[in-house]
Amino acid sequence: MLKTLYTRLAFWLFLLLASVGLLYSFISFYSLREYTASVNQELHRDLAEKLVQDRNLVDEGRLDEAALKELFELYMTINPSIEIYLLDPSGKILAYSADPAKIKRNHVDLTPVQRLLADMSAYPVLGDDPRSHDRQKVFSATPIPSAANPDGYLYVVLRGEEFDLAEQMARSSRFIEMSAWAVLISLVLGMFAGLAVFRLLTRRLSRLTQLVERFETGDMSQPPHQTWQRQRPRVRDEIDYLGVAFDHMAERIASQIDQLQEKDALRRRLVAQVSHDLRTPLASMQGYVESLRMKRATLSEAEQERFLDIALAEGRRLSRQVDELFELAALEAREKQPRPEPFPLAELVHDVVHKHGPRAADKAIRLTVTASPSLPLAHGDLALTERVLDNLIGNAIDYSPQDSEVSLTLDHQQAFLRVSVRDAGPGIAEQDLPHIFDAFYRGESGNASGHAGLGLAIAKRIMTLQQGSIEVCNLQPRGSAFTIALPIVIDS
Repeated sequence: MLKTLYTRLAFWLFLLLASVGLLYSFISFYSLREYTASVNQELHRDLAEKLVQDRNLVDEGRLDEAALKELFELYMTINPSIEIYLLDPSGKILAYSADPAKIKRNHVDLTPVQRLLADMSAYPVLGDDPRSHDRQKVFSATPIPSAANPDGYLYVVLRGEEFDLAEQMARSSRFIEMSAWAVLISLVLGMFAGLAVFRLLTRRLSRLTQLVERFETGDMSQPPHQTWQRQRPRVRDEIDYLGVAFDHMAERIASQIDQLQEKDALRRRLVAQVSHDLRTPLASMQGYVESLRMKRATLSEAEQERFLDIALAEGRRLSRQVDELFELAALEAREKQPRPEPFPLAELVHDVVHKHGPRAADKAIRLTVTASPSLPLAHGDLALTERVLDNLIGNAIDYSPQDSEVSLTLDHQQAFLRVSVRDAGPGIAEQDLPHIFDAFYRGESGNASGHAGLGLAIAKRIMTLQQGSIEVCNLQPRGSAFTIALPIVIDS
């Protein structure tokens, strides 16, 4: 029934207005009674005293009982809305003008009487109603024969039984009818006004709901064509803010879905490449071992040693690729974090060059290092930086022809120390340069070393984690240059 925000608001508005109308009627009813009692007591506060004076109830300092009886009979006829009682000094009822069958009390509490006589402006003051055990009404009272020598009190109930009957009839007919119409008209007008306001508020929420539903049922990989900002360029309230937030969220969702699709495609490609890269050395190793087993009787000892060496080399190649896979996974998952510290980068470069010296000598490749004097300390992880230099120098040796040179240059630019590794190889195809640091990527220059395409991806990740960078460019007329940069240590 109440499935939409608009119908719920309308329902609760109806309940609210009905509650306010009933509360207003209740408060008005009792306020009117209080007001009527106050006015009645204010107008007739001297009534008892005037009755004593006008009707000569006191003669020579004594109460004239015959005049009192005549007063009872007179006012029962001409003004039945009041009831007159004669009280003794203790509040006991001695005589009255009402119907004896309806008198329920024989005693009246004098405390309200004395309070009213002490301060005639303190109204309304309610006293006991002799016709009821618990009801109280406004009254007028005066001591008799005099205030200086009271022998009793004339106690006048201003709203007697006849007044109650008349008021009840009026209240049950005209007053209730008028109140009902007033509440009904107020409720209807309030409902129409509230529904109009709610429609203005929920109209924008309905449009926002339509945008959300359209985006949910559509292609989430594409940002919605109809956006909230196109409909309402200015943000004026919380609904506009919610609409703008939805636009941004939809754009982020579309972008993330697009990234997930790209990553899924990359994952499929990586799985295929990993399978190929691992299958190749495994198949080669398996083939040589099977050949050795089948032809061992016909092979010479030198041929058997050669088969075993090839199988062992392929096994080492497979092991190295698996290690690189685990290393890249650990870096991507941030399980392997760098521990930066100040260290002399020039010394590290010389150590790594010295380590690769024998391998370079086998190909008659010269390794040279050129460093600017007084270089500052670098801030990075020593072991991880050595891992990057090993990869770059190893690749430079692998791709450089015999009797060539691999040069390393260190310099200081702004807040970074830079190391450039230059080789004399075939260079990198221009279309391959943007992807050279992608995992499992191989350029058109081939892969003479059996490189699985992970070394440069690992180097890129290591430099990023160290707040550094790695770049590559081609040299003229041939060769390529890889440059890494590490932040320097800033003296505090």
